[in-house]
Amino acid sequence: MSTESLDLTNVMYRAFKYSIYGLLTLNIFLFFQEESLAIQQTFSQGMNLGDIIQGYAATIDTAAWVLLLLLFEFTTSVLEPYTLARSSVRVSFSLIRVFSYGFIGYAFYGYFTKMLFINGISPFEMDSLCSLVGQDFSIIDTLDQYPALSMDNCGALTDQSLFQLNEQNIIGTADQWSAIQWLGLVDVINSLTWIAVVIVLEVDIRLQQKDLFQGLVVSISKNIKFVLYGILLGAATYWGFLGDALDFWDSFLWLLAFFFIEINIFKVERPSSLSQ
Repeated sequence: MSTESLDLTNVMYRAFKYSIYGLLTLNIFLFFQEESLAIQQTFSQGMNLGDIIQGYAATIDTAAWVLLLLLFEFTTSVLEPYTLARSSVRVSFSLIRVFSYGFIGYAFYGYFTKMLFINGISPFEMDSLCSLVGQDFSIIDTLDQYPALSMDNCGALTDQSLFQLNEQNIIGTADQWSAIQWLGLVDVINSLTWIAVVIVLEVDIRLQQKDLFQGLVVSISKNIKFVLYGILLGAATYWGFLGDALDFWDSFLWLLAFFFIEINIFKVERPSSLSQ
């Protein structure tokens, strides 16, 4: 491969990679917009400081992950080993790690409490559901989307067994509640799996820096991550089938982003590792 072709390939590869990172950054604002609308219904009685992580779990989680993703990118691709060895860089990166992992753990707690919260439903008895139109009641669409009860949608719920989210004016059928409860569980599993992925990556990077990332260690790491990425792909597929477009899109982008990090770790991306 000629030097010019190699340079062009690297430029195109980096442009594609960083466009993925940019789209993930954009998702922070998309999740914030979605969750801001959702909490108007799920926290209609008001929210306190402790409810913020529950209401904005995806926004906080995504922001912390973007920061951690950039840290992985700088560590595995952008900066040279002698730069990473500087004490100022090591301290700065350690602080960023603590900050990111702290909020990722906090977001996992938010997903977990949100899962418990949406399991708190009780039977809702009403002779004429349409009579509640205009009284700030909402129905279930998906996990973070609760459109207002209207004359257009109340008829579809008439003569069905309904359940209400405790102390909130959100109602839906047993099947609808079951669907979003499963979505809440998948959020928890997805969050926990990603935490496991980055733990393995952190170990990979440290072993690589000590020239211990080879042979059996590489094989074990690949097998573990094969299982973890399989779970994440399953979660993305689940969201895709349920029509949760933003969660599916976000999950797909994250899988792509960490595919790039994997390439960095195995030294496929750097020009020096490509044949001339």
